[in-house]
Amino acid sequence: DLEKKVKVGHLSDLKANTFNIILGIDAAKQLGIVVGDKVNILIPQGSYSPAGTFPRMRQFNVVGIFEIGMYEYDSGMALMNLEDAQKFLQMNDAVSGVRVKINDLFLAPKVAEKLSNQLSESGIFYVNDWTRKHTNFFSAVQMEKRVMFIILMLIIAVAAFNIVSTLVMAVTDKRTDIAILRTYGATPKSILYIFIIQGSLIGVIGTVTGVFLGVAIALNIHTIVPFIEHLFNVQFLSKDIYYISEVPSKLLLSDVSAIASISILLSVVATIYPSIKASSTSPAEALKHD
Repeated sequence: DLEKKVKVGHLSDLKANTFNIILGIDAAKQLGIVVGDKVNILIPQGSYSPAGTFPRMRQFNVVGIFEIGMYEYDSGMALMNLEDAQKFLQMNDAVSGVRVKINDLFLAPKVAEKLSNQLSESGIFYVNDWTRKHTNFFSAVQMEKRVMFIILMLIIAVAAFNIVSTLVMAVTDKRTDIAILRTYGATPKSILYIFIIQGSLIGVIGTVTGVFLGVAIALNIHTIVPFIEHLFNVQFLSKDIYYISEVPSKLLLSDVSAIASISILLSVVATIYPSIKASSTSPAEALKHD
């Protein structure tokens, strides 16, 4: 909702024939403009004379400031009344484009294709959607997501190796205890299950703790990041470089479930080798030196 993005003023201030304008927050900062100031807007389409071409200029009243959160729009876009814009551009009642908003943004390509097929006969309409407008950007984001998933799996694999090391050390330290259990009638299968359960519990506890902390951080990222930036006087995402000015976060149940499931699975798999080693411990060999 655009009205929520207007930090100072209201969209209702853009009345016809008032020539009011609402600027992006970065454009206002760069120009040193506040609400109540006047700005002169120039466009190259002007009048022609023997002395040359004179650009068309109009003075507008700044009645508001908006902030989208993307530098591209906050520094290069302004809002004005449609009738005022048509008069300024001498377009009469015409418009240069129409933007359509749908409830499900992921249906935009299908809707654009359907509109394009219906309007293609006229030959004067060009239909575009957000996926094609920023194709390279979203392709890069998708690639980064895959790379991050691979890196995360490698981190989980390292954690699984730590479980292997922990259980191998436990088997080595508990060789005598394992041998005593065997002499009391414990079967190799029961010893195997003991260490599988121990390693699995380590993995489950670690996974649950990690999921809890990760979900908590993801849900509160808009509070945590500004606090850290203010505390250390740093900025994670510079508006001049990146498309966005804040760290976005979208929690997907499918991603959380996949990561948690793979983590638990790797934890269980990591227990197999040390558990087999523990179950194959010979009581005679283990007690021979004790």
